[in-house]
Amino acid sequence: MASTTESVTAAAQEKSAPRKRSTLWGDLGAQAALLLLTAIVLFPVLWILAMALDPRDVTRPSSLIPPGASLEPFQRIFTKSFANGVSIWAALRNSLAVAGGTALVSALLGTTAAYAFSRFKFPGRQPGMLSFIVVQMMPAGATLAPLFVILSLIRFPSIHFAFINIEAGSLRTTLIGLAVAYASGALPFVIWNLKGYFDTIPKDLEEAAVIDGASSWQAFTKVMLPLSLPAFAVTLLFSFMAGWSEYLLAWTFLNDPSRFTLPMVLAGMVGQFSSNTRWSDFAALSIVMSVPVVTLFFLLQKWIVGGLTLGGVKG
Repeated sequence: MASTTESVTAAAQEKSAPRKRSTLWGDLGAQAALLLLTAIVLFPVLWILAMALDPRDVTRPSSLIPPGASLEPFQRIFTKSFANGVSIWAALRNSLAVAGGTALVSALLGTTAAYAFSRFKFPGRQPGMLSFIVVQMMPAGATLAPLFVILSLIRFPSIHFAFINIEAGSLRTTLIGLAVAYASGALPFVIWNLKGYFDTIPKDLEEAAVIDGASSWQAFTKVMLPLSLPAFAVTLLFSFMAGWSEYLLAWTFLNDPSRFTLPMVLAGMVGQFSSNTRWSDFAALSIVMSVPVVTLFFLLQKWIVGGLTLGGVKG
C-alpha cells in the first residue's frame, strides 16, 4: 500500500515539474519584456538629460554621462533672460496660472455637468454626450479660429487694485482667456470621465442622504464628491497637463512678452538654423518643465489608478 502511494506521489511530482518550469520561463519572459519596455520609455528621458549635461550643445550626446558634464545650462536658464526679455520665473508664473486656471475651470464645470448627465433625464441628453465625443476628436488647431474670434469680441475694463494692474482690452490677449480656451478643449474628456464614474456610484447613497434630511446639493457635495476623488484626481491631472504643455493657441493669442508661458519660451529657443540653438539650454528647460507635472502626478498617484479604471466602466 505504501509503495502504491509513493508511486502516485512521484508521478504527480513528475507532472507538476514541467508546469513549474514553464511558469518560471513565462515569468522570466514577462520580466524581460517589462524591462525592455521600461528601457524604451526611459531612453528619451535619459537622452534629454545627457543633452542638458553636455557643454558642446549637441543633439546627439556621445554617452549618457557626456565628457565634461556640467550643470551650467541649468544655471543659465535660471539666471539669464530669454528672447524679448522674458525670464524663466515670469514664464513659470504664467504657466502655473494658465494650467491652474484650466484645471479649476474644467473641474468646476465638468463635475457639475457630468453629474447632471449621469443622474438627470432631460431632452438632448444623448445628443449632448455624442457632441462631446465629436469635439474631443477634433484637433486643437480646428478650434483655433472660432476661439480667436469669440475671445477677441469679449472685452474687459481696466482693473487697478492693489498690485493688480490690467489694462482694458480683449480677453484673447490675457492669461484668463488662454485658460478658458484650454478648458473648452479639456471639458469633453472631463465630462465623459466623471460621468462614467458617477454611473458606478449607487443612487441609494444619495437617496439615503436625502431621507436623513440632506438637500440635493448636500447629497452631491458630501456624498458624491468624496466618493469620486479618484476620477477627480484624473480630471485635475489631465486638465493641468492640457494647459501646461500646449503652445499653439498661446502663440496665436498672446502678444505681450510678459505673458508668455514656458512652452512658448521653449519653442522660441529653437533658432532658424540649428547652429543658433543652445541645445543644452533647450534640454535643461525641457527637464525643468516636466518637474511640476511629475510632482502633481506623484501627489495624486494613489487616486489616479482607480480613476482611470473605474471612469470608463459605463458610458
